[in-house]
Amino acid sequence: MAFFKFAITLLLLALISARISLAHPGIGIGWGGNGQYGGSFYGLFPQFYQFSCPQVDNIVMSVLQEAIARQPRIAASLLRLHFHDCFVQGCDASVLLDDSAAIVSEKNSVPNRNSLRGFEVIDEIKAKLEEACPQTVSCADIVALAARGSVVLSGGPAWELPLGRRDSRTASLSGSNSNIPPPNSTVQTLIASFKRQGLNEVDLVSLSGGHTIGVARCVTFKQRLYNQNGNNQPDETLERTYYFGLKSVCPRTGGDNNISPLDFASPAKFDNTYFKLVLLGKGLLTSDEVLLTGDVGNIVQLVKSYAEDDELFFKQFAQSMVKMGNISPLTGFNGEVRKNCRLVN
Repeated sequence: MAFFKFAITLLLLALISARISLAHPGIGIGWGGNGQYGGSFYGLFPQFYQFSCPQVDNIVMSVLQEAIARQPRIAASLLRLHFHDCFVQGCDASVLLDDSAAIVSEKNSVPNRNSLRGFEVIDEIKAKLEEACPQTVSCADIVALAARGSVVLSGGPAWELPLGRRDSRTASLSGSNSNIPPPNSTVQTLIASFKRQGLNEVDLVSLSGGHTIGVARCVTFKQRLYNQNGNNQPDETLERTYYFGLKSVCPRTGGDNNISPLDFASPAKFDNTYFKLVLLGKGLLTSDEVLLTGDVGNIVQLVKSYAEDDELFFKQFAQSMVKMGNISPLTGFNGEVRKNCRLVN
């Protein structure tokens, strides 16, 4: 009799385990420990949706292809969206939440307000995935997939992307204001900001290379043109011809929303030209320029190495993107899979 009860108990546990595995594919099937690139991401693995939504990649890429064809700069916006999500309470899609009775949106923070873009593309991907695989693919994973797809469609590297993140039920306006390094950051500020997220100097330089695509608003670099050190003088590290060109786009007063490419040589192509321009004094933002002038650690040598070898840059960028994408994900029964990326369920 005791053996019979024990056998029944084992059978019930097996049935419960099977139901959990179907409802939450990936639970307990992580890469173990702290992960290949550091940072806990138990439960994340590239084949997470292999059975529950095998068409996820095709749906994401089809929406991205149309969106980037309409507006090439949206690729950089989606890459930046992933960065701004992961640096605030982890890669949990908190950045997508709108204001509500219970949520103060991160979209209102200083780094994001009137600046962060790409939300409508995420909405479109989510709507198509909900049609194909209802309540299966998280918004956090959509943001990560959209970032990778945008890089690939811009000519950059692909990488095997661990999946299985779940969506937060909270946002952090204060975290968004304090954790995302501003465009006038010193190299010390950048290093400290990345270190708080478990990222090192190699990650800092390689991920800065994401500025090979996209644009920045005049307000983010105006200080360099007219008052870099509080003495009403321009940043002397700016190459002169480049400096005069920027002044024509960004006047001393007004024009804050005028835009300039971060990599004017190939603004829509993901390549290593960004690093070549930084070495020539043609980095747009202070946070670009200090990679050359900050004189800390190995940073200048890394800039030179990536400028000389695009394959090396691509390889490290891919590794650092995986590492960033593994910052404090919600997995298992934590968080939720939102039906609408702008609202908690």
